[in-house]
Amino acid sequence: MSSSAAAGPIRLVDRDPAISAAELASELTPPPQFEHASFDSYRPDPDFPSQQAALDRLKEFAGAWRAAQRPGGFFSRRRPTRIELPGVYLDGGFGVGKTHLLAALWHVASGPKYFGTFIEYTALVGALGYAGALQLLRGARLICIDEFELDDPGDTMLMTRLLGELMASGTRVAATSNTPPNALGEGRFAAADFLREIHALSSNFETLRIDGLDYRRRDTDGRAAVVEGDGGVERMAASLAARGHRVSLDGFDALVAHLATVHPSKYVKLIDGIEIIALEGVRELHDQNAALRLVAFIDRVYDAEVPIIQNGVPLDGVFDDEMMAGGYRKKYLRAMSRMIALTTGELPPHD
Repeated sequence: MSSSAAAGPIRLVDRDPAISAAELASELTPPPQFEHASFDSYRPDPDFPSQQAALDRLKEFAGAWRAAQRPGGFFSRRRPTRIELPGVYLDGGFGVGKTHLLAALWHVASGPKYFGTFIEYTALVGALGYAGALQLLRGARLICIDEFELDDPGDTMLMTRLLGELMASGTRVAATSNTPPNALGEGRFAAADFLREIHALSSNFETLRIDGLDYRRRDTDGRAAVVEGDGGVERMAASLAARGHRVSLDGFDALVAHLATVHPSKYVKLIDGIEIIALEGVRELHDQNAALRLVAFIDRVYDAEVPIIQNGVPLDGVFDDEMMAGGYRKKYLRAMSRMIALTTGELPPHD
């Protein structure tokens, strides 16, 4: 909280954030909810032995990586019990702990190391250019990619090329996919799809299947919470700001338009220091580019654990039927689940 917040809510549309390459790199770490994730804190479901098997294999993966860093030369190292591939892919449904395991692996690795979503890495390339992103990431001992997405052939080819160059220089890579229930079949990317799309790299990846139920038991059929009454959101935002909370207040259309002027790699800076986001006049979107920018923005808000208050159409209803029937369906479903969580969580007391 800040004493300056008492002046009233902040407008995100007034912010024009800048971010350096060093800042972009510093943001490539696990989100706050996985800041202390470890192998020991992962709780495998005994009803699904593949969870324990994946945990054990990732420990081996981490152990082999650490062994490779030990001094002493060839004869001081134990011969590996299996062929070690430089990449590992966690193939599983929604909420089985893939991100927890990915973050745990990142935490035990020594640097330089990076952790980000597929969207964050493609945004990095967009901000720095391919050569700039390659230069930044080159030399990394480990790169973790959460929520690898296969629905954009251009982005998939870009990431395949980037990872190919990095892995050829000794970088190890761990990746997950993340598809909400009812999106595709079992609610997962098939490992075969992942390996087919990254065909140039598929021989470098070992696939670990993780079965199980969503430990959060998220209900994607729920709805985002809406503040009722004219002026309700504005009054709540003003009350929270008067109590010293850093609150933003924007019209939905204005924010969506502003997102088009800010590179997605800078969205994390757009919400820097914000404790609560207030949106007025949420409505259904019909522009897919605007919808995808909103998805990227919500991902950053979710990672930062910033709650949202809103009126108008429930946030999870902003994607029209055509979008929900299209190729980006899984992205929208994930965003809907996150928007429900962000609008139904606990808020500080207000008048």
